[in-house]
Amino acid sequence: MFKPKYPSPDTYTPATIRPTPAPVDYSEPGSAPVPVKSPSAFGGLVQSSPGTALALAAGGVAGVLALASVAVSLLLAVAVTAVALSVSAVVMLFLVRALRQEFKSR
Repeated sequence: MFKPKYPSPDTYTPATIRPTPAPVDYSEPGSAPVPVKSPSAFGGLVQSSPGTALALAAGGVAGVLALASVAVSLLLAVAVTAVALSVSAVVMLFLVRALRQEFKSR
């Protein structure tokens, strides 16, 4: 019950190596390779259409709006923190003045 059961050994036999075809000799007349037009930098890779241009523009606008909302949120957080600190500073100032006046009157 507790003895491990090992799988049977692999029966893998490597495939036979296929011979590589002999290189083609293009020096014979009539067997010259067909010239291939080299694509421009991105001419053959990207097919642009009005739909893709619209999608790229919409994606760019969405990215700018997302970054703007993050920036506004950060600035709002800084502003709220500054207001909270200034209010607490004013409250502390009033408390310290009140304590000083109390000690002076004694």
